[in-house]
Amino acid sequence: MRGNQPQPANGDAGWGRHSSWIWQGQICHWRSLGDPSHPPLLLVHGFGAACGHWRRNAASLAAAGWCVYGIDLVGFGASSQPALRLDNRLWARQLQAFLREVVGQPAVLVGHSLGGLVALSCAVFFPQFVRAVVATPLPDPALLSAPAPAAGGHSQPPRRRPWRRRLKRWLVRLLCRLLPLELLVPLLAHSPLLALGIQSAYASPVIGDQELHRLIARPARRPGAVRALRAMSIAMALRPHAATAPALLQRLRRPLLLIWGQRDQLVPLRVAEQARRQRPDLPLAVLEHCGHCPHDEDPDQFNATLLGWLEPWRQRSAPASDP
Repeated sequence: MRGNQPQPANGDAGWGRHSSWIWQGQICHWRSLGDPSHPPLLLVHGFGAACGHWRRNAASLAAAGWCVYGIDLVGFGASSQPALRLDNRLWARQLQAFLREVVGQPAVLVGHSLGGLVALSCAVFFPQFVRAVVATPLPDPALLSAPAPAAGGHSQPPRRRPWRRRLKRWLVRLLCRLLPLELLVPLLAHSPLLALGIQSAYASPVIGDQELHRLIARPARRPGAVRALRAMSIAMALRPHAATAPALLQRLRRPLLLIWGQRDQLVPLRVAEQARRQRPDLPLAVLEHCGHCPHDEDPDQFNATLLGWLEPWRQRSAPASDP
C-alpha cells in the first residue's frame, strides 16, 4: 500500500491510498481516503468503470467525516479479469468479504449503476455487514417487466418448465460465445467509438475528458477483458429470479436511497418508478440536468444530496441503532 499520501482535491481519479487484496485467488484493487476511526463508506463503481470514477466525490465524503473506501469489482478496473460466473451474487460476496477482512466493520454502501445492484444484493444477502445503501441509479431490466407485489408484499414470476429453462441456458451460452468479442472489444477500446459510448452516459459534454477516457479504456485493453465480459454476459443473463432487483427490493431490510439523473438515457427515470412499485416507501432524489453519471456530472449537487441523507448514519457506529 502507498502510505501517507496527501489527500487529493475532488477531480483526481487517483484518489486515496491504493492497495490490493487477494480474495478466492483473485486480485482485488481497492483504495481508501480519510480517518480510519470515522465510520466507513464503501463506493462501488458501475459497468466498465473502476473506483477512480468516484474522483469528484471521495475527498468531499472524507472531509464530511467518513472513512471512504473504493473497490474494483472482479472483472473490472485493476482487479483480476477471470472467466468466472461474474454476476451480482459473486460481487456481493466480494463486498461482504472485503468488509469483513479489510474494513473490519459494517459500512454504508454507495453504488453507481451496476454497483447499485451489487450494493443492494450485498445488503440483502449479508445484512449484518451493511448499514444503509444508496443506488445511483438502480439498473435491472427485470424491473420493467416485474408485476406489482401482491398484498403480502411478494410476487413470483410464472415458473418456466424445465425444458424452457434448459433451452434458455443453451441459447444464452451459444449467443454469447458466437459474439466476436475478441474483435469488438479491442475495436471499441482503441477507437473513437469509445468516446461516443462514454458520452451516451452523460448529459453534458465529456468527449475531451482524457482522464475519464483513460479510466474506461485501460481495463478494456487488458488481456482478460474479453473473457471477463463474456463470462459476465452469460452469468447476468442466467441469474435466478431471487438475484434480480424486484426480488431483492422486496427482501431488503436496510434503508435505501435512489438517486437518479433526470436526463439518464441508459436507465431512464421510469425504471425508478418501477422500483418504487416494488417498494413504495423508497426515497428518490432526482438530479436535474444529469445523465447516467450524476456523481461525476454534478458532484456538488450529488454530494450534498448524499451527505444530507447519510448524516444519521455518520453519527451512529452500530447498525443496531439505525433508524
